[in-house]
Amino acid sequence: MLLERIYDEDLAQASYIIGCQATGDAIVVDPRRDVDAYLDFAAKHGLRIAHVTETHIHADYLSGTRELAARTGARMHVSDEGGPDWTYGEGFADAALLHDGDEIGVGNVTLRAVHTPGHTPEHLSFLVTDGAQAAEPGFMLTGDFVFVGDVGRPDLLDEAAGGVDTRFEGARQLFASLRDRFLALPDYVQVLPAHGAGSACGKALGAIAMTTVGYERSFAWWAPHLAADDEQGFVDELLSGQPDAHAYFARMKRQNRTGPALVGDLAPLVERSSDEARELLDADSAILVDTRDHRRVHEGTVAGALNIPGADKAASYGAWVVDPEREPRPLVLLVDDADEAERMRDHLVRVGIDRVHGFTRSLAGLPLVQPRLMQPEELDGLEGAQLVDVRGRSEHADGHIPGSRHLSGGRALWHLDELPTDGAVVTYCQSGVRNSIVASALRRAGVDVIELDGSYAAWLRSTDREPATT
Repeated sequence: MLLERIYDEDLAQASYIIGCQATGDAIVVDPRRDVDAYLDFAAKHGLRIAHVTETHIHADYLSGTRELAARTGARMHVSDEGGPDWTYGEGFADAALLHDGDEIGVGNVTLRAVHTPGHTPEHLSFLVTDGAQAAEPGFMLTGDFVFVGDVGRPDLLDEAAGGVDTRFEGARQLFASLRDRFLALPDYVQVLPAHGAGSACGKALGAIAMTTVGYERSFAWWAPHLAADDEQGFVDELLSGQPDAHAYFARMKRQNRTGPALVGDLAPLVERSSDEARELLDADSAILVDTRDHRRVHEGTVAGALNIPGADKAASYGAWVVDPEREPRPLVLLVDDADEAERMRDHLVRVGIDRVHGFTRSLAGLPLVQPRLMQPEELDGLEGAQLVDVRGRSEHADGHIPGSRHLSGGRALWHLDELPTDGAVVTYCQSGVRNSIVASALRRAGVDVIELDGSYAAWLRSTDREPATT
């Protein structure tokens, strides 16, 4: 058996390709939408991707299950657990429907579906048995059920899918799944989760790639609750302190359930001269994405440009500032070269931002504006403006500038009604990176935004005042 973890640092997301070297067949579990990594790995190892599946309807990225099946002819397998509200839609009409105990044979390798509800009602984990070596499973692909040191949050259906108080039933289901399905396994079973540190799908995810049932039984934060059969204590601790659910999660849930649109083979991005870029912007038929560092953006950028600083986090930050369901205009990327433009597009399609019109290398000849900045010492006596903290919920709770309100960056563009309409908004994050991203989107939406130069870190250095905590 060949098992490879393919990890996306941008979204802290892991997918897996498992192959039987004896037969050359392979399966991909939880693929992302830009599928070349799986095709390249299969080609390198002489494998044929015969099957593709996913653990659940994802909220933080668009699934590549349909894409990979269309490119390879692989058979799709999706969950049919969780009830009619969580049945996959028309895009998966020809998929095999999986129930608890169903198996997928991949040569000498077997994947057995285990219904593990809690994070979502339809969630499946997969027990993997290498038939050439053993008669019992040695691995469990846990999706968003069990992470290293944590478990999947059960509140996303409330936060992102329009549910009302589903978190409590989800938390109880998660307790039962841990007790009856996970802890019933031998300690040696290796646990391979779908996310790592930095993901918003849990609150305390570990940064290492894998764990074991035995390690989690002994050391996970939830283990004492399970040992004491303390369901209510588990529910209370699980639901406290969860990170913000980004607004784009709702779109991911809808599209992943019905089936994301197929991308296909993308043509190379066209380079636009400065004159061509100016014509597009003057006609308001495109949006410039300034991919430079926020300090360079502050020196001058195009009015209405969005700041998404480079490809490495383009999916995460792009989904904060672009809503493709409401924004028909394509993007033109300001990048250094064609390779960077292609890499950035790959990241953007992971969150359904598909309309990229081309790229330009220079702002030469374009009219530039400087974003408005405020120095930390100018905050004393601030009047006529609302101070807004765009960091995460826990960051704000741990310490914030007195008098500021919280509106996390991943929700700001969808909650403009929470911002004043008759005055300026002064925004800050921790160091200025996220602040520049969010401020660019708010400006484009018509909000009068002033960025706190250096953000919270600069304020801490410049004042003797104590941060406020909540």
